[in-house]
Amino acid sequence: MGLKTATKWPKQINPALVQKLILRERDIQKAVIIFDSATTEYANGFRHDQNTFSVMISKLASANQFRSAEDLLDRMKKEKCNLTEDIFLSVCRAYGRVHRPLDSLRIFHKMKDLQCERTKKSYVTVFSILVSENQLKVAQKFHRDMKEEGISPNVAFLDVLIKALSMNKSTIDAALAVFKEMPDKGHIPDSYTYGTLISGLCKLGMVDEAKRLFKDMETKGCSPTVITYTCLIHSLCRSSNLGEAMKLLKEMGSKGIEPNVVTFSSLMDGLCQGGRSLEALELLANMIAKRLTPNVITYSSLINGLLKEGKLQEAVEILDRMKLQGLRPDVVLYSNLVTCLCECSKFREAANFLDEMVLGKVSPGCVTWGLHIKMHNMVVQGLCEKDLGRAFQVYLSMRTRGISRNQSTYSSLVDCFCSTGDARKAYRVIHEMVLDGFVPDEATWNAIVSGFLCRKKVHEAAELVQLELVGEFLKPMV
Repeated sequence: MGLKTATKWPKQINPALVQKLILRERDIQKAVIIFDSATTEYANGFRHDQNTFSVMISKLASANQFRSAEDLLDRMKKEKCNLTEDIFLSVCRAYGRVHRPLDSLRIFHKMKDLQCERTKKSYVTVFSILVSENQLKVAQKFHRDMKEEGISPNVAFLDVLIKALSMNKSTIDAALAVFKEMPDKGHIPDSYTYGTLISGLCKLGMVDEAKRLFKDMETKGCSPTVITYTCLIHSLCRSSNLGEAMKLLKEMGSKGIEPNVVTFSSLMDGLCQGGRSLEALELLANMIAKRLTPNVITYSSLINGLLKEGKLQEAVEILDRMKLQGLRPDVVLYSNLVTCLCECSKFREAANFLDEMVLGKVSPGCVTWGLHIKMHNMVVQGLCEKDLGRAFQVYLSMRTRGISRNQSTYSSLVDCFCSTGDARKAYRVIHEMVLDGFVPDEATWNAIVSGFLCRKKVHEAAELVQLELVGEFLKPMV
């Protein structure tokens, strides 16, 4: 591979030693140096064997150095070294890991070119990669080619086929047909087969079919895994069948199957959606007692449920616990909290959370930018009646950070500044309002002109009237 070194080898260098050194080395470049250094010993009778080539190819593929890995495959052929199926599959899996399924397929075909026998293991591995990467049309052709070559599928292959067919409603019937035909062809569905099909049915919203299959699974002596239980619980919660979902949780406990974070999160979300947030809080306590760590989804579901029921204090307490755990709330969660605070007329607290977002560097994306704008305008308008100074601070922060202001925000600020006799700030806001392309309405003009006249600022009032007239003149003709 082009790298040279002055490494001195013992007189009795052997492939086992080289393999051990390469395996031990974490730095890929140093591993390459060891491999190339051993190659220089060819003159002394050493030869790389299947094991040294295999470990080097695997390391290169894991480090995404695919060209070098494939060069070694070709070199193995030239040096008449035994090319095994597992060596090729290590490269196939590495390509799959970096989402390059078509390269995995190319390596599969290269096996034949280099005269390496392909067993069912290779077919299952590549087919699984194609399905996982949603290359369903390519996977279908691969399946047809497999049949033409006389390769009969095994249970592992049929599991992957069922997974592929369970991804769409248009093919779910075909998945069920494959499942029903398995025993007739000598293939007994196992727990993974049932779990795969139940998961597909749940994702497609076919809860009743999933429940029937779940019962059938137990009668056939197949034990559901925590993943199968969780899929069904999640689906039942989405269909508002909380009673059955909770029964399944109890059933898991009686069978010694420990629920995971996703199981609890699904149930808590379902309870919160159903207006049962206090029960969700009990589940949180149960979850923590089992030494499971809640994640962002767990906390977000619970906080949103509490807010939905008006339990603001409890929601804030859960938010504090979330932050203490080192988890960052997102823009949507902050928006829901700020909205709820505003609805309860707690505008100062809402403004505090806006500040917290800035300090925590919580920035909205394209999708959540609208929510960001809405909550800032809501807080300014609410603060105008209670804390005008704070309202103006939030307004200035909005301008600095490029957050759009709406007509109502400008009008509220102008009206309140005029009411308190602060004509200068009122003039500033209305000036910025016009610069931002908003046309003040009649009530806003009356408020500010009256404010100036009351303070005997006749000159400024005249300027504003003139500005209004210019604005009217510049309006497009109807």
